[in-house]
Amino acid sequence: AREEEAGPRPRSAARCGVAMEHITTPKVENVKLLDRYTHRKPANGTLYLTATHLIYVEASAEVRKETWILHHHIATVDKLPLTPSGCPLLIRCKNFRVAHFVIGHERDCHEVYTSLLKLSQPVKPEELYAFSYNPKMPKENREVGWKLIDVTVDYQRMGIPNDYWEITDANKDYEVCSTYPREMVVPKAATRTMVLGSSKFRSRGRIPVLSYFYKENNAAICRCSQPLSGFSARCLEDEQLLQAIRQANPGSPFMYVVDTRPKLNAMANRAAGKGYENVDNYDNIRFKFIGIENIHVMRSSLQKLLEVCETKSPSMSDFLTGLESSGWLRHIKAVMDAGVFLAKAVKHEHASVLVHCSDGWDRTAQVCSLASLLLDPFYRTLKGFMVLIEKEWIAMGHKFSHRCGHLEGDPKEVSPVFTQFVDCTWQLMQQFPCAFDFNERLLLEIHDHVYSCQFGNFLGTCQKDREDLRIFEKTHSLWPFLQRRKQEFRNPLYKGFSAYKALQPNTLPFSFQFWCGMYNRFDKGMHPKQCLLDHLLGCISQKLELEDAADDLENKLPLSDGSLPDEISILSKMATIPTNSLKSPMLNTPQDYENESPALVANGTVTAEGDRPDQLKSKEGLGNPLDVPDGGGGTTTDKSVPSAAAINAGNLQSNH
Repeated sequence: AREEEAGPRPRSAARCGVAMEHITTPKVENVKLLDRYTHRKPANGTLYLTATHLIYVEASAEVRKETWILHHHIATVDKLPLTPSGCPLLIRCKNFRVAHFVIGHERDCHEVYTSLLKLSQPVKPEELYAFSYNPKMPKENREVGWKLIDVTVDYQRMGIPNDYWEITDANKDYEVCSTYPREMVVPKAATRTMVLGSSKFRSRGRIPVLSYFYKENNAAICRCSQPLSGFSARCLEDEQLLQAIRQANPGSPFMYVVDTRPKLNAMANRAAGKGYENVDNYDNIRFKFIGIENIHVMRSSLQKLLEVCETKSPSMSDFLTGLESSGWLRHIKAVMDAGVFLAKAVKHEHASVLVHCSDGWDRTAQVCSLASLLLDPFYRTLKGFMVLIEKEWIAMGHKFSHRCGHLEGDPKEVSPVFTQFVDCTWQLMQQFPCAFDFNERLLLEIHDHVYSCQFGNFLGTCQKDREDLRIFEKTHSLWPFLQRRKQEFRNPLYKGFSAYKALQPNTLPFSFQFWCGMYNRFDKGMHPKQCLLDHLLGCISQKLELEDAADDLENKLPLSDGSLPDEISILSKMATIPTNSLKSPMLNTPQDYENESPALVANGTVTAEGDRPDQLKSKEGLGNPLDVPDGGGGTTTDKSVPSAAAINAGNLQSNH
């Protein structure tokens, strides 16, 4: 079994060269890997460092097992005090894997530790994995992949442009706001003077623009940043723009302005010349504070939660006390409450809502996307969920690079803002298991790739950044990669697009659950022995096979006067095959895949071809991870070293 995503060979020699400069010891033997939750004997094996991954190959396993950890996934590396059995190295990952190695010699441990510190914190964007990731697909396919998700098409789906709203290119040169996309949706009544005037009065120039239009009653959700109001400043153009937003919804005499921050935080910003809207200066608005804490509180809360997750054999009291003291579920509830408030205001009060926090790219993104998820069943489909992330997070300038710590920088800028949105989505899936087209694995896969830097979608801090980095020319998009694997992410309980309109979740405290599948995802001993999702997907696969076999027999019947005993016998045998036996055995090693690449499943785990008959595979999208340049433009498959190391096989050196 292989854990983590291996990916095809890098194509950028420059990037590999930079990475290999940091690797002084590419191979260490007799390394132990401890298991946190079971009392099994520690695994013994060999640890390799390549340009992109740390790979651990177990020597003692009956079935070859390789654990791949992408350097970009590593959050922290700690070298612990020397013990009689060796020097411990503790690696914590951004996708919540914890790997505890024990290396025999302190010198080897120190060199691996030093290398990983540098490899996990690139300095330049060009050193990120996306710029060397090469799935060996034609250039045209990559270009088509970037066009798969089009935000403008989603606005058209909502009915925009219409009598009240229009798509404007006022920001085509990023002169209004450098962190907004080139095209924005604003009220038709808004003049260029209003837009430019408001941009000077809003933090970072992030003016009020449309997030979601509820065409059933013309109510809208808009988003922006805080006003630079201080205690008394005002802006006529900003006031006119808000009035235009309210008047674009003739069915309501007022609109809400929602500040997602705690009131004390907003008042502190007011003292710094920023703050929130003075209701005396704006006509017919109702102002409301929500109270979602800032990025620093959230970062601390997640750290406390992970400490609880890492506790060995806690008592029930210790676990529940630790979970409560972390405040994590309380913060998840606060975000959910805000999304529910927006959805109710739009659907039941027919009122438009303007949302902001400080700069409008963290809490605002959480709340607007969650409200859209509640209101619109399209966003609960696989394609719709990708559109939602593209529209509310990527296009509108969530600072993925800073919040996810992609590059060496200020650790105080790192915060699990997107993780909280994914958690909120999962909470909704627990309450409405038949309302989502996709399953938990999609959430985990997207969360992985937000941190992996394997695809260009989440690099940089805004669209302008991505254009400057030329990601559309130099990197690949995540969305077609997920689309090709949609059968793996399907929810077998989904009742269809029209079964659920708006969702009204229960937000009482007992409704929120700890997501073991996310935060203890790699701790195998903590998960159920039987997976309901796997069983249901297996049943669907079996059903499809039986239907295909039945169709084949029906096609052959007209050709025969009598029965077809052979075919009928085959069909009857298939009907009695247990679900789990439909899966072909896992191939022992990656070398067993000779002619085509293994399919990549959730978190990049390699699966046998027979795992899911209805799973779509792309031969051109996924190259063989064992292929390395042979010097003549072709590739060769190297079987002389562990397959994991083949990503950079030419650079691996022995200690001896």
